[in-house]
Amino acid sequence: MASALTGRLGRQVANKFLPTLLTPKLRLRVKLEHGFRQSAALFIVGSEIKMPSLSPTMAEGTIVKWLKNEGDPIAAGDVLCDIQTDKAIVSFEIEEEGILAKILVGNDAKDVKVGTLIALMVAEGEDWKDVEMPAAGSAAPPSSSAEAKPAASQAAPAVEKKTGGGHSGGQGPAVHRLLEQFGLSSSDVPATGPKGNLLKGDILNLVNQKGLKPKAPQTVLPPAASKAAAPAAAAPAKTPAAKAKPQVAKGSKFIDVELTNMRKTIAKRLSQSKSTIPHSYGGIDCDISEVLKLRKALKAEGIATSVNDFVIKAVATALRQYPHMNCIWDGQQAVPVGDVDVSVAVATDTGLITPIVKKANEKGVQEISAVVRDLAARAKQGKLQLNEFQGGSFTISNLGMFGINHFSAIINPPQCSILAVGTGRLILGSDGKPVQSMNVTLSYDRRAIDEEQAAEFLSGLRDILKDPSRMLLGGVPPSMRARVGI
Repeated sequence: MASALTGRLGRQVANKFLPTLLTPKLRLRVKLEHGFRQSAALFIVGSEIKMPSLSPTMAEGTIVKWLKNEGDPIAAGDVLCDIQTDKAIVSFEIEEEGILAKILVGNDAKDVKVGTLIALMVAEGEDWKDVEMPAAGSAAPPSSSAEAKPAASQAAPAVEKKTGGGHSGGQGPAVHRLLEQFGLSSSDVPATGPKGNLLKGDILNLVNQKGLKPKAPQTVLPPAASKAAAPAAAAPAKTPAAKAKPQVAKGSKFIDVELTNMRKTIAKRLSQSKSTIPHSYGGIDCDISEVLKLRKALKAEGIATSVNDFVIKAVATALRQYPHMNCIWDGQQAVPVGDVDVSVAVATDTGLITPIVKKANEKGVQEISAVVRDLAARAKQGKLQLNEFQGGSFTISNLGMFGINHFSAIINPPQCSILAVGTGRLILGSDGKPVQSMNVTLSYDRRAIDEEQAAEFLSGLRDILKDPSRMLLGGVPPSMRARVGI
């Protein structure tokens, strides 16, 4: 098809319009004939791979590590790289197949905007080394890592200004790149292309004839930076790819600590929550003496659980009993949620994340314990999948292990409630006997939940924790229930 088309349109028309008439795959395979052959590589325009949006709130991300190298074949479903979003490190899976031709944004490139061009791929069987930048390709931001330095040099350089005797326009990025690489001007190279255009092959022929060597790469500084750096030109250059470390100015006791994407997102969402959601609060003291006895009995049988596991189960049971609390806000009204999916706040080095115990009301305490341990471990490693922390119908934030008696938490939208759990402490009960008491504080969206509904939920939760038999403790053997009296 390409030969017939070029035969009809002729040499000049074909070279001008052919790249726009053909589909990307045909363009990759075209070879012009009839005495005006050009390098097929001139028309190998890479398919764009852009920074994806891997979470509903993601505006930018950090490429943690490329898992594919240039020249590697790619199949549908392969993971190209790991990307740190505003909440976790997520694997970026590609849905196409081909060959990874160019990596334009290297490892540890930070704050890469969603939609930024990060790589190019070509069809299988094509010469990936001769890939061209798409005409409308987005410019990749500079990377802060060592791997990003060579990748940045692969982006198309600015078009060389025409000098007297230079060739006419129409030269591709590869031509300009080769001219810069070997320190040549377009007037130095005899052009053999249509209308006097300079081809990549013309430059390579001259390089082979004269045995030219590529120039050493140079770092181009902006004018202000160049002037500032002039007096220190004799000093050895620092590696620009080295990671910036917090530095203390001379005589200062303070350092600047860069915010992670997660902390930026947390600040944004908490500010939005407090400014747009009418928060109401209610607190209650819960007797957890029987819960502690049951936990101790389970431990003696080799079943490890935490107080928080019982709290999750108790909350899930209460949400099933008071379904009006199990809802989300859709922007206009409260929407009931069918499943009881309880989000559990987990602290990581980069910020707070809320993995979800799905259908918690259908799980026993032992199963909940295993799920929470797994989610918390992977959350701290940044290995949670999107569906493991996006969603949920109710959140629990527990600071009891830090000795905090009482606190109130901020609602995690679009959820309508969050429960703040304090530490257990010994107090005297109404009968004068010592009991283990734990304070919980409910923050709820007043648009969706009335004070009376919140009070009923807290009262029911207190009763469940006081009498663990009211939990549907699947996973606990009947003999164990009889032994501990539930």
